[in-house]
Amino acid sequence: MMTPAEPDLIIFDFDGVVADSETIANTGLAAFLTELGRPTSFEDCLREFVGKRHEDMLVAVDRWLGQPRPVTFADDLRARNRARMLAEVEPVEGVRAFLDDIVPRHAKCVASSSSRNWLDHCVDKFGFRSHFGDNLFSATEVKNGKPAPDIFLRAAERMGVEPARCVVLEDSPTGVLGARAAGMRTIGFLGGSHVRPGLAERLTAAGAETVAHSYQDVARLLRMSSRDV
Repeated sequence: MMTPAEPDLIIFDFDGVVADSETIANTGLAAFLTELGRPTSFEDCLREFVGKRHEDMLVAVDRWLGQPRPVTFADDLRARNRARMLAEVEPVEGVRAFLDDIVPRHAKCVASSSSRNWLDHCVDKFGFRSHFGDNLFSATEVKNGKPAPDIFLRAAERMGVEPARCVVLEDSPTGVLGARAAGMRTIGFLGGSHVRPGLAERLTAAGAETVAHSYQDVARLLRMSSRDV
């Protein structure tokens, strides 16, 4: 269970937590890897690649394929997925109400493995700029991606909050490991359309203090922390 202390900063992972993009991205990736001769399911992609920044995902692809990927792999994958991702991505269910009604008084930011261009596109498309402003931190800005703590520590430093006073919402074991390494409390988030059975256990094993199946659950956990302060 979460410790009884209201956070000074809520740090959101992005894909699968704010943007409901993991289903789109990983169905495309699974199909492409299968075409390359390595049969790959959507569930395989969720287990092997979610939560990693782009360059780390490419290294993981080499391991998955058992050989170096084609030199055009990254460009080809981007070309295949880009139009659909830009056009079809929508917010995770409940996040709009959560931002509008539940946590307007909390400082908040994003700490994501995705590029800043993607974060900006989605935040503007969803109308979330008033909530996050420019407090969108990409792992492309730091030396090591998740599960290293670098992006979380950068976010906390830029927001002027001690790591112990942060709560992170994460949907991947990779992200949970990074947040815990940064000394932050972590909620494993299960509200995205990509979530499959077993993820709650994997998030808990990685160090999440508790899991939330929806933003209503997150709000309840925050209210409990507030009452206990």
